[in-house]
Amino acid sequence: MYLIFRCDCGRAVYAKKGVARKKCVCGKNLKVAERRIIAKTEDHQTASEKVQELQEEKYGGAYFTTADKL
Repeated sequence: MYLIFRCDCGRAVYAKKGVARKKCVCGKNLKVAERRIIAKTEDHQTASEKVQELQEEKYGGAYFTTADKL
C-alpha cells in the first residue's frame, strides 16, 4: 500500500506504508505519520500516476519544447 500526501511546498508525494520519513524534492524531510493522507493506492505505478494527476491539477500540464521551436 502507498500513501499520497502533500509537502508544505505544495508538491504531491507518495511513500510506502510503514515508512517513517520521506524526503521531498524541495529538500524538506517529512514525517509521514504527521501528514494528511490524500489517497491510498495498492502499487507504486498507480501512486505515481495519482501524484502526476495532482501535480497537473495544481500547476497545469507539463509542456516541453524542442530546441528547434525556441
